[in-house]
Amino acid sequence: MRRRRVVIVGAGIGGLTSAVGIAAAGFDVTVVERAAQPGGKLREVTVGGVQIDSGPTVFTMRWVFEQIFADAGADLGAHLALRPVEMLARHAWTETERLDLFADVRRSADAIGTFAGATEARGYLDFSARARRIYETLVDPYIRAARPSPVGLVRGIGLGRLEDLWQITPFTTLWAALGQHFKDQRLRQLFGRYATYCGSSPFQASATLMLIAHVEAEGVWLVDGGMHAIAKALCELATRHGAVFRYGADVQDILVTNGRASGVVLGDGERLDADAVVFNGDVSALGTGRLGPAVQRACPAVAPQARSLSALTLSLVADTDGFPLSHHSVFFSNDYQAEFDDIFRHQRLPTKPTVYVCAQDRGGGDGDAPSGSERLFMIINAPANGDIQRPDKVEIELCEQRTFQLLERCGLHMRVHPEHKVVTAPADFERLFPATGGALYGRASHGWMASFSRPGARSRIPGLYLAGGSAHPGAGLPMAALSGWQASSSVQADLGSMSRLIPAAMPGGISMH
Repeated sequence: MRRRRVVIVGAGIGGLTSAVGIAAAGFDVTVVERAAQPGGKLREVTVGGVQIDSGPTVFTMRWVFEQIFADAGADLGAHLALRPVEMLARHAWTETERLDLFADVRRSADAIGTFAGATEARGYLDFSARARRIYETLVDPYIRAARPSPVGLVRGIGLGRLEDLWQITPFTTLWAALGQHFKDQRLRQLFGRYATYCGSSPFQASATLMLIAHVEAEGVWLVDGGMHAIAKALCELATRHGAVFRYGADVQDILVTNGRASGVVLGDGERLDADAVVFNGDVSALGTGRLGPAVQRACPAVAPQARSLSALTLSLVADTDGFPLSHHSVFFSNDYQAEFDDIFRHQRLPTKPTVYVCAQDRGGGDGDAPSGSERLFMIINAPANGDIQRPDKVEIELCEQRTFQLLERCGLHMRVHPEHKVVTAPADFERLFPATGGALYGRASHGWMASFSRPGARSRIPGLYLAGGSAHPGAGLPMAALSGWQASSSVQADLGSMSRLIPAAMPGGISMH
C-alpha cells in the first residue's frame, strides 16, 4: 500500500499553503520549484551583501494565516514574530504636503482633518464605514467561497440583505465612488491607490475594492526577519508534515492520463507520477501551452490587454536624509490619470510615476531611522508587456530619473552607489513568472465581472488544481494564501472520497489503480 501522491508545481505562497494543508492531511507531497528557494513573488534580492525583501511588503488579514497554521496543528505565533504597526503609511505630494494614516480610524480622521479640513474628515469616516460594510458583506460569500458567481453571491448574501448587496457598488468605478466621499483630489488619489494592490487602475476598477481600506484598518503587521520569513515558516511546517521540496526543478509538462492529471515531467526528463497536481503559477502558463498541450484546456490564458500591472522595482542600499521615512511611504505624482493612461492605454512606463518606498530597517513610526545606510525597496507601476514591448535601457533610466526627482521634490534626498542597486523590469518578471508579460497580479480587476473571471481551485481537467494570485480569490499575499488553502481543501475532498492508501504497483510494473 502507498499513500496518494500530490505534486505541487511552484513554491509561491499558494503552493506553500496548499503543501501545508495536503501534507498535514496525510498525503505524500512533493513540491517542485524552478528557483533555488521558496517564496515565488515573496522573494529576496541580495544587494551589497544584504538581503532585501523585493516582493509583497504588507502583512494583513492575519486570520488567514492563523487558520492555515491551526489546520496543520500549529500556532502562527510560534513560527512567526509579528509586530502590529500604528502608522499604516506616510504619504507625500510635495515637501510640505504630508499625511499619515493609522490603524486607528479616528486617529486617521483627525490627521485628515488637519490636512484637508473637517468636511474631508467626515467624508473619511463615511468612507471607512462603507469599506467595512463591503468587507463584511463579501468575506463569506466571495472571499472564502471556493468558486463564486454573480448568482451564488446574491444567494450567499441573501435577499434579506439587498441593501448590503447594493452597497458593494460593483458597477461604479473606485475613482467615481471616492468622489462621493472626498472633494480633495489628493485624498481620492490616496485611497484610489488601493486598486493597485490587485494590479488595477482606480479609473477602471470596481468600487468594491474600497474594502481594502477596512482590511488595513483591521491590522497591519511587520514580520521579524522580513516578509520572506513567511515563506520559510510555511516551508518548514510543510516539511515537518512530510512534504519534500525540490529546488532547481523546472516542470516541462503536466501529464494527463485517461483525462486526469497524472504527474509531471521535469526539464531533465524525469517523470513524477501523481494522483493529483496543484499548479501554483499564473494560469496563462497553462492556457498558452507552456506546460504542454495536454493541459492547455485547463483554463484560458489572460489576454495581454486584460493583464494586471507589472512594476519597475529598485532594491537598493542608500544613505537618506530629509524626508522622515516610515516603514511604508508613498510619494504621489501630480497627475494620477496620466500615470494610468501611460500604463494601460499607451503601454509605457509612466512619465509621472507614483513611488512606493518600503524602508525595511524602520518600524512603523518616527524616530527609528538607522544610523547609517538602509535597505529600501521601491515600486513604480508599469505595464505588463515584458514579453511584447520591452522598455530599453534609456527608457528605464529615464523613469528612474523621474522617480528620484519626485522624491527630491518631496524632500527625500538619497545617495545610492550603483553597485548597491538592483533594478527589476517587466521583462525580468516575465522571465521569473513565465507567460505573464510581467503581470504581478494575474488579471486586472477592471469591470464588475473581472473578479468572477478568475478560475477556482478546480481546473477543467480532473486532478489538476490551481493556486496563486491568478486564481480565486485573487492577488495579494493573504488572497494567494487562501487560494492554496482552497486548493488543499479541494484535493482532500476529491481524493479523500477514495482511499488515501492505494495498492502499490505489483511486481512487473503493473499498477493496481
